[in-house]
Amino acid sequence: MQKRSSSALKALFAGATFCALLLAACPSASAQACSLGAVEQVKPLANGVELRTAGAVAQVVALRDDVLRVRVSATGKLPEDASWAALPEARRASVAVAIEDTPRLVGFRTSDVHVAIDRSDLAITVRDNSGRIIQEDARPICFQGNSFRVFKSMPEDEHYFGLGDKTGPVDRRGEAFDLWNTDAYRFQESTDPIYKSIPFFMTFRAGMAAGVFLDNTWRSSFDFGKDDPGVYTFGAVNGPLDYYIFTGPTPKQVVEAYAWLTGKPPLPPLWTLGFQQSRYTYTPVQKLMEVADRLRADRIPADALYLDIGFQEKNRPFTVDTKAFPDFAGAVAKLKKMNFHLVVITDLHIAKLPGKGYAPYDSGVAQDEFVHNPDGSVFSGIVWPGPSVFPDFTREATRQWWGGLYRGFVSDGVAGFWNDMNEPSVFNTPNKTFPLDVVHRIESDDFTARTATHAEIHNVYGMENSRATFEGLRKLRPEERPFVLTRATFAGGQRYAATWTGDDSSTWNHLRMTSPMLKNLGLSGFSFSGADVGGFAGTPPPDLLTKWIEVAAFQPIDRDHTESGTGAQEPWVGGAAQEDIRRRYIDERYRLMPYLYTLAEESARTGLPMMRPIFLDYPKAAKDGHAIDTDAGTEGEFLLGHDLLIAPSPYPEEPDAYMVEFPTAEWYDYWTGKRVEPPVRTAAPVDSGSPPSAADLVPLTAQVRPELGSLPVFVRGGAILPIAPLVESTEETPKGPLTLRVFAGPDCRGSLYLDDGHTYAYRQGAWLRMSFTCEVTADGLSVTISHQGAYKPWWTDLRLEIYGWQAKKGIALRSGQAVALTVERMDGAATVTLPDSGGDVTVKLE
Repeated sequence: MQKRSSSALKALFAGATFCALLLAACPSASAQACSLGAVEQVKPLANGVELRTAGAVAQVVALRDDVLRVRVSATGKLPEDASWAALPEARRASVAVAIEDTPRLVGFRTSDVHVAIDRSDLAITVRDNSGRIIQEDARPICFQGNSFRVFKSMPEDEHYFGLGDKTGPVDRRGEAFDLWNTDAYRFQESTDPIYKSIPFFMTFRAGMAAGVFLDNTWRSSFDFGKDDPGVYTFGAVNGPLDYYIFTGPTPKQVVEAYAWLTGKPPLPPLWTLGFQQSRYTYTPVQKLMEVADRLRADRIPADALYLDIGFQEKNRPFTVDTKAFPDFAGAVAKLKKMNFHLVVITDLHIAKLPGKGYAPYDSGVAQDEFVHNPDGSVFSGIVWPGPSVFPDFTREATRQWWGGLYRGFVSDGVAGFWNDMNEPSVFNTPNKTFPLDVVHRIESDDFTARTATHAEIHNVYGMENSRATFEGLRKLRPEERPFVLTRATFAGGQRYAATWTGDDSSTWNHLRMTSPMLKNLGLSGFSFSGADVGGFAGTPPPDLLTKWIEVAAFQPIDRDHTESGTGAQEPWVGGAAQEDIRRRYIDERYRLMPYLYTLAEESARTGLPMMRPIFLDYPKAAKDGHAIDTDAGTEGEFLLGHDLLIAPSPYPEEPDAYMVEFPTAEWYDYWTGKRVEPPVRTAAPVDSGSPPSAADLVPLTAQVRPELGSLPVFVRGGAILPIAPLVESTEETPKGPLTLRVFAGPDCRGSLYLDDGHTYAYRQGAWLRMSFTCEVTADGLSVTISHQGAYKPWWTDLRLEIYGWQAKKGIALRSGQAVALTVERMDGAATVTLPDSGGDVTVKLE
């Protein structure tokens, strides 16, 4: 086919026109015009098949029984097998398959799935062992010059999730998106693209899930039935057609398989789960200290303070304004004594200051660390410091150089680092980023050394920036877990940094958008994520800030942040009544810290997100198998782990009552410990013709009327939650027993993970893992507590709070010995306290 002209290619990069142009090139009526033709040669492989047509080659292989890889090239030669996102050991994994070959179809089977490829047009169909279609091509793959598009059949009842923190509904069905990292200040519900490119999505139908990851860094697009209601499509303007299919069938299996391929997030330092206070900018140093002092004086728990670009000399990264901070190291040390961790921003644009003694520029020029124009000169663009140059993070040597720039801040005791503006954002270019012909040098990982244009590297540039920061900190502080926060990233970026949703606004709509964005980020690999609490752009009214702080208390990253020129946004703003409500929710976050840290460890071990859509844990909640997250009014609901359901109002600025949907039949009110009673239902006339209500489709609903100081939070019946005494910082040692709140119900269990919270000693066995189970028998209720690991916890006693069960007396059974326990009643719970000697123990209540 004729190659697309350079002017047409530029048009493709202009925006969402790419999808429309390519679809126009491959309408269903003329799909044969851009198909690859019929199979002429089949080559069986140990883990799949390789197929050739007159000019193309396709390879479909099984990396695991539940993970397939599809690679297709219209040139007859597969591209280099290298990736910024997919781990080498996963890409090279293999499982034996059984080849299946007929005159019409060729393919193979694993223990989980059957793959059939049509010999006439390379169309792929994947089925499970029962014959259920997991995924099937709706049309032949279309190549148009360097561009390509894949077309998949779209069942009426299938829904789509993922792609990171895209705006709009949590369900992607009926929507279309571009992936092109963009500085999207004041983005709105219809804004696309925004800051991140994560080309992974999950399909969900009738309680069963599958996933797709397109491993392509060029500008790409995804259309979930917006152009054609019966077809979803994905493609890119250039680069390899290399995608993975995760066959599930449960949503958790899909997420864990994606994490196996692209990596899991590292276990974060404990302090990063605490409340974080930021703004643009706390300068001079007296202002920073005023905020620290006020947090402690008002007894508002907090662990981190941030400095935005204003603390630097003329906005130059890796500098300090010595007039505003005459003793920067001393200020950091003072904050440390107050149990605050300081996080500072380090944007990637290096001020272009030849001959001025600016070390990052001088060393970078001397070592040729910056990206180049096509003519070989160093590219320069305007950002916060003025004329700036930009590190070439596709080079391992450059990443090492960048990591070394943190030596001074690390020596000063700075605890964490914030990589912003790394889409990359440039102020004075037409596209607000690098020109697409800027040259990068790929000298990294398992890539063959070569040059690449920015059109290929743009979407991974921010990820490689955060990678350079993370790896640099690992070398400078090898025993300490780094904390890196990044705005722009790509699939796999969860290996290096936490993230947030970017420059949101101080509006009720943006509060409402936050939960769907964070749920999809979690599904896309980024467990440790949050939003700018209160909104970055603008000043929130007091009630909005209060409601946002309430909701954020149950989200992974809890950072209050706002821009320069806005009103104050600290928890005390708006008066004592507002502050008291906000403090209550931040307090509760700290009481839940054992639960939060246990979820963080689970994320680091499995890839499962802390904050989740309901269908991830309860895929069969609705009788018809749909994801209840897609029901009207439920998009804001989310799970924190398996056991907590948070249900903010779908329209939090309005006083109207709303309905909460539960995925199972037994839940408790977190605040009162009382069981949620099912609503009284009156039978509708048989011939009414009314559609079924949510109450008919899910096991349990409850009506809630919004109140300023109240956020509905519920606990699964059968959950056992570990709760700590209140502290003002995670650096404090809690005083008192570890409380286990037992909510009687089915599948009664819980767990706890603990280590020192900041080093890698856990890798050498310095950890504690506890599991809790409970069972109701004819004799009463029993709770069994077991221990693994040698790490010594901060508590010596355990306090059990039993909800949903009346108890009069209890005994503790340990090593064959029985000890009588005193049962007390408090706030609707039966409570007992017993020493925790580190061994297994069973508590029986009658």
